[in-house]
Amino acid sequence: MPDRLGRPKRIVRVCWERLADPSVRGVFNSHLRESFNKIPREVGDIESEWTMFSSSIVDAAIQSCGCKVSGAGRGSNPRTQWWTLEVRDAVKLKKVSYQAWLARGTPEAAEAYRQAKQTTAVVVSEAKTRVWEEFGEAMEKDYRTASEKFWQTIWRLRRGKQLSANTVYSGGGELLASTGDIVGRWKEYFEDLLNPTNMPSIEEPEAEDSEVDSFITQSEVTEVVQQLLGGKAPGVDEIRPEYLKSLDVVGLSWLTCLCNIAWRSGTVPLDWATGVVIPLFKKGDRRVCSNYRGITLLSLPGKVYSRVLESRVRPLVKPRIQEEKCGFRPSRGTLDQPYTLHRVLEGSWEFAQPVHMCFVDLEKAFNCVPRGILWEVLWEYGVRGPLLRAVRSLYNRSRSLVRIASCKSDLFPVHVGLRQGCPLSPVLFIVFMDRISRHSQGLEGVRFGDHRISLLIFADDVVLLTPSSLDLQHALGRFAAECEAAGMRVGTSKSEAMVLDRKKVA
Repeated sequence: MPDRLGRPKRIVRVCWERLADPSVRGVFNSHLRESFNKIPREVGDIESEWTMFSSSIVDAAIQSCGCKVSGAGRGSNPRTQWWTLEVRDAVKLKKVSYQAWLARGTPEAAEAYRQAKQTTAVVVSEAKTRVWEEFGEAMEKDYRTASEKFWQTIWRLRRGKQLSANTVYSGGGELLASTGDIVGRWKEYFEDLLNPTNMPSIEEPEAEDSEVDSFITQSEVTEVVQQLLGGKAPGVDEIRPEYLKSLDVVGLSWLTCLCNIAWRSGTVPLDWATGVVIPLFKKGDRRVCSNYRGITLLSLPGKVYSRVLESRVRPLVKPRIQEEKCGFRPSRGTLDQPYTLHRVLEGSWEFAQPVHMCFVDLEKAFNCVPRGILWEVLWEYGVRGPLLRAVRSLYNRSRSLVRIASCKSDLFPVHVGLRQGCPLSPVLFIVFMDRISRHSQGLEGVRFGDHRISLLIFADDVVLLTPSSLDLQHALGRFAAECEAAGMRVGTSKSEAMVLDRKKVA
């Protein structure tokens, strides 16, 4: 581990973008097919099967695509592209002339150094001008014909100006400078963040051992793989989405076999349960860990398995979810709830009906979902048998590590909350929130046509609607009590109340 924290100057990476070439893709699948033919047909153990699959697909990518060195001084940054062989030779000649002048001290040596210095300045100036002109022409062309590439370049250049903090404060306020202490502090911070200590003690129910649900088909896996987005960061296994999207029938059948072993055994590989947390700076002091938010990178094959499970869970829970729930649901987007609230307020104002509202904020909602209660809720909503066991398998050995610059922390377990970045987490969260809202509803509510609307929910954002302040107090009390019973907490500092009434409110 380096003494100072920072990005390595040279990174060796696989040239995965070459998989867009059909010939390279053919070589990739040929190498993978050779590995597949060498393994026994019935392995059975999920870890052994996963080790063979992951190592084979990474080796096939290296052999077919090759590797390249990237990092500082490389790439398409116009700030460094001007450093060419011509510039290097001119700078080298200037240094040699300077050393000769120091050694001899003659007028001839001084004149030679002066000319070399002038020549170097001209060569550097011309090289920089040429590079920036070429860069400008390329950007103009991309702006007209490839807008996505244009904005990616802008983002990359802006990101290059952002400095990462090489020091952080400890929990006690002490400034840490060594790499080991900094990485340890990040591990401590995210371990505390992802494992809240105020959770209720719930005994997790035993999963039913039933074989009602069918095995995972290759068509299910193929459909999910085709929906993967390219260019996304890999998880701890370093398997990129381009590897999976390039698989032929043999590779997809191997991945399907792997998913079915996980389905039958009720367990997943440790890599699928491991998340890589990347701290991203928000605002404020860069040396304070709380000024960062973490994003979690998960294994792509594990996300394929999770997406297959999500496609089976969603049809079971969809008929039971209330109409007031939006977010993470098809055709119920961000604008639907503000539009509904706007129409309710318009109608209430027209008929002089007061509306008392409370916008409720839930503290760290995703990270605070107790898993024992979640399994009970899923069973209540119809997710049972092997499907429930498969969902639970993603959480049984859940763990994470923190990656800061080029360094990784030790692994730490995650016992509470939903997995960030997992395709299955959104549907699990809306079911969990639907159960809270269903149990907290009373007779209060604002009448809108033939309907009585008592609350609107978008993901973890909730607004309670009542015709009077007393009703609002009762509704908020019930909602807060249900949240507390379910292990959630209402954030009083960010929750706000508002009244819409034609009469003057006292």
